[in-house]
Amino acid sequence: MLGVVAPLTRAVTWTRWLHLFLGAIVPLTCGMVYPSLSRPTAFDWMVVALLPVPLVLVVALIPVVRRAEGLQAQLMLFPGPHARVPGAGEPGVSAVPSASWSDRARTGAWLVLRMEAGLAAVLVTGQLMAMTLTLAGAGGARDGMIGPLAGVTGSGGVCVLLAPVPAAVALALATAAGAMMGAAARRLLGPSARERLAELEDRTERLLERNRIARELHDSLGHALTLAVVQAGAARTAGDPGFTDRALETIEEAGRAALEDLERVLAVLRETGRPPAGARPTLGEAGFLLDSARSAGARVDARVTGPLKEVPGPASREGYRMLQEALTNVLRHAGPAPVAVRVRITVTGTRLLLQVRNPLPTTPAPAPVPGPGSGLRGIRERAALLGGAARAGRTGDDWLLDVDLPLR
Repeated sequence: MLGVVAPLTRAVTWTRWLHLFLGAIVPLTCGMVYPSLSRPTAFDWMVVALLPVPLVLVVALIPVVRRAEGLQAQLMLFPGPHARVPGAGEPGVSAVPSASWSDRARTGAWLVLRMEAGLAAVLVTGQLMAMTLTLAGAGGARDGMIGPLAGVTGSGGVCVLLAPVPAAVALALATAAGAMMGAAARRLLGPSARERLAELEDRTERLLERNRIARELHDSLGHALTLAVVQAGAARTAGDPGFTDRALETIEEAGRAALEDLERVLAVLRETGRPPAGARPTLGEAGFLLDSARSAGARVDARVTGPLKEVPGPASREGYRMLQEALTNVLRHAGPAPVAVRVRITVTGTRLLLQVRNPLPTTPAPAPVPGPGSGLRGIRERAALLGGAARAGRTGDDWLLDVDLPLR
C-alpha cells in the first residue's frame, strides 16, 4: 500500500504533471480560435493537435530553444537533492544550444512529443475529473437518480464509493506519463556525440592534470623525506657533531625545496592560475640533487656531456624529476654500506640520454625507508609523454636506469 501511495509524496510527480500541462498551452491556444471547437468532435481535436506542429518544428530550429527545454526538463522532470527518491542520479539531459542539425531534429521531435502528450494529459485528466464530480453529485441526489445510474434505487452510496476511482486513475496516468516523458527527455535532449566527446576530453585533461600533480608531489616530497630520514639516521649513528651539522643543513635545504614545490602544486589546486613552467626545476639545477645524495652518504660520480642549457624546457624539467626519483630510489634501497652511484647525462643534437647506475646491496638495509613503490612507473610515464622510453632493471651486479628522450 505504501508503495502505491509513495509517488504522491514526491515533488517530482507533481512537477512532471505541471510539465505535461504546460506542453498543452500551444494546441489549446490554437483550439480557442478554431471555428468548430464549440462542439468539438474527435476530428476537431485531431486538427487542434496537428495544427501547431509546423510552427513548433520551425521554433525547434532556433539553437537556444534546446537549452531552454533542457533546463525545464532538468528542473521539472527529474528529482533534485530535495526529492525523496532513493538512488536518483544525474538527469542525463543537456542544457546547451543546438550545435548541429541532428540536435535541431531531436529538439523538434521533443517539442512535438511534449505538445501532443500534454494535450492528451489535459483531455484525459479533464474527463476523469468530470467523472469524479458526476459520481459525487449522483451520491448527493435522492436515491441516486442521476446520470448513468438513474433508475437504480439506493445507488447514491455506490456512486460515492466509486467517485475516487477516476481521480486515482488520473493520478496513476499522470505518474506513468511523467516517467515516460523523463525517459523521452534523456533520449531526445540528452548530450549528442559531439558533447560526449567534449566531456570525455575535458575529463581526460582533468585526470592528466591530477596525475601530473600526483607525480610532482611524489617526486619532490618523496625525495625530501627520504633525504631527511637517511640523514637523520646517519647523524644519529655517527655521533659526530660536524656530520650532524651538515646533515641538518641538508635536511633544511631539501625541506625548503620541497615546500617551494608544494606551493606551486597548491597554486594549481586553488585554481589561481597555472604556475609558469619556468618555475619548475630543470637539469641545470641537477647539482643540488647530486650534492644532496652525497651529503646522505652516497659516493656520486657524475658526468655531463653536451650543451645542457640547449635542452628544451619540457625535456629538461622532466629529466630533472627522473633523476630526482632515481637518486631517491638509490637512497631508499641502499644497504648499511655507503652506495656508489654513477650518473651520466648526455646531450646530443636530437637526444637526451640519462643513465643512473648503482651496485645492488649485498646486505639488505635493516630498516628500509618505506615508499609507495610507484617511482619507476612515474619515470616511464614521463618518458612516454615526451615520446621517449625508460628502462630499468638488473644488469649484472648493478641496477641500471636508462632514459632516452627525443629533443625534436
